[in-house]
Amino acid sequence: MTVREQIEISEVGILSKYACTSVDDVGTKRERYEDKCPYRTEFQRDRDRILHCNSFRRLKRKTQVFLSPVGDHYRTRLTHTLEVAQIARTISRGMRLNEDLTEAIALGHDLGHSPFGHCGEKTLNEICPHGFKHYEQSVRVVEVLEKKGAGLNLTHAVRNGILCHTNMTADTREGNIVRLADTIAYINHDIEDSIRAGILSPRDLPNDCTRVLGKTKTQRITTLIASVIEHGAVDIDFAPDIRKAHDDLKQFMFDKVYTNPAAKQEESKAELLVKKLYSYFIENSSRLPDEYRSIMKQSDPDRAVCDYISGMSDEYAVDLYTDLFVPKFWK
Repeated sequence: MTVREQIEISEVGILSKYACTSVDDVGTKRERYEDKCPYRTEFQRDRDRILHCNSFRRLKRKTQVFLSPVGDHYRTRLTHTLEVAQIARTISRGMRLNEDLTEAIALGHDLGHSPFGHCGEKTLNEICPHGFKHYEQSVRVVEVLEKKGAGLNLTHAVRNGILCHTNMTADTREGNIVRLADTIAYINHDIEDSIRAGILSPRDLPNDCTRVLGKTKTQRITTLIASVIEHGAVDIDFAPDIRKAHDDLKQFMFDKVYTNPAAKQEESKAELLVKKLYSYFIENSSRLPDEYRSIMKQSDPDRAVCDYISGMSDEYAVDLYTDLFVPKFWK
C-alpha cells in the first residue's frame, strides 16, 4: 500500500462517523480529474496548494481591522487566517473529525478578501455590477484566478467550506467548524488589538460576557472551543448560554470598535482610493495585466477590474494609486 492508502485506512478506523474522510466520493471530487498522490490524501494536497499560492502570501499585507497599522504585533489577514486554522484544528481533533480538511478550509477562507478589510469589500460591492462578497471571491480565487486562470482544482468539500464560512451551513461538519473558528478568532484577537491601540481597556468588556467566557483572551477562546466540542453531539455550535455570551460580546465589538471613529478614521480615504482605481481601469482596461485582460474578454471589464483590485494588498493599492494620481517631482 502507498502512504496515502495507509492514511486513508487509518482515517476510516479512527475518525468519527460524522467526519468527511479522504475517501468520501462527493467531498473529494475535483472539477478536473487528477491522479492521486502516493503520499498525501486529497485534503492534504488541497492544504498544500493553498499554502503555496500567491493569494495566500498576499494576506500578510492585507488589513484585518486597523488599516496598515504601525507595529509588528497587530493582526493582518494572514495572522488571522493562521489563528483560525489553529482553533479549527483543535475543535476538529477534539471531535474526531478530519483535521486536514478543516485546515485546508481555514487556510483558504479569506483568500479573496479585498484590500482595506471590510471597507474595501463594501466599496467593491457598491460599485461593481456583479457585487462583491469576500467568501464568494475566495472561491473564485481557487477556481479561476490562481495559477494564471488555471485555478487550484480543489476538492468539493474545501471549496464548499470556503464559500460557507461566513453565514451559511456547509456540507461538512469540518466546514461548519471553520465558520465558528473564524468568529472565535476575530472577536478575541480584535479585542487584544483594540486594547493595544488604546480604543478599549480590559475593564470595558461587558461583565455578563466575561463572567461566562473568561476575562482573558486565552480563557475566552478555551471556553468557546470546549463548548463546541462538548455540544458537538447535538450540533456544530456553542451551548445556548455560551452562544448568548458570544453574541453579546460580538455586538459589543461592533458597537465599540468596528464602528469606532478611531479605528475607522482612514476608511473614507481607502474608499476613495478603491473607487478611483476602479474608474481608472474601467476607462483604461488596456493597462490591466495580461491575465485580467483575458478575464475581460471572457466576461466584461467590471469583472476583470474587480478581480484585479480585490487581489491587491493594501500597500500595493496605495503605491499604485500614488503612481497613477499623485504628481511626481521633476528632478
